[in-house]
Amino acid sequence: MIVISLALILVAVVLLVLGLAGGSSALLVISIAASLLAAVALVTGARQAAAGRAPTQDGAPVGQPAEPAGPAAPVGREPGIPPQYAPATVDTGDAGWRQPPGSPVADLRERPADGYDDEPAAQEITADQAALVAGLADEVRVIDGRPRYHLDECPHLVGREHEPLPVAEAVDLGFTPCAHCTPDTILLSESGRR
Repeated sequence: MIVISLALILVAVVLLVLGLAGGSSALLVISIAASLLAAVALVTGARQAAAGRAPTQDGAPVGQPAEPAGPAAPVGREPGIPPQYAPATVDTGDAGWRQPPGSPVADLRERPADGYDDEPAAQEITADQAALVAGLADEVRVIDGRPRYHLDECPHLVGREHEPLPVAEAVDLGFTPCAHCTPDTILLSESGRR
């Protein structure tokens, strides 16, 4: 089909030149028609080529035999990286704990349009400090569905249900440090790392 479209484009160009040189409107109309046919042939050829490369249910492209099944890495993961286990929280009747911020199971109807109006800001830290904190085993506190982690004595935790979590895991899950209780600064100073 691509060869046909190239031939039609060549015919359209020749007819266009002849139509302009001779002042023939009939040749110009035929040139436009040939150009449209070339476009249709090009699109058809591209679709046929894409269909030939598209994998079938067995994963092989159309017209090629399927390769024998062997051990394969899960889709979207690099080989050698084990998947992270997280307990199922979908269809359990509650949002569950240890959900990263923005979790799809969090009940978004309770959240105002601009987020939680009482959520403290994130503590500003350097990339080096964040890397050091991610290596600590100390516990912090998280509130399900909220983006910050806190120290146990943080005033933001008063009257709220919270859960202890190793700071390294909290960082892995996407939580950020609270600006009120500054957990990263305090944990780093207690560990002797600054």
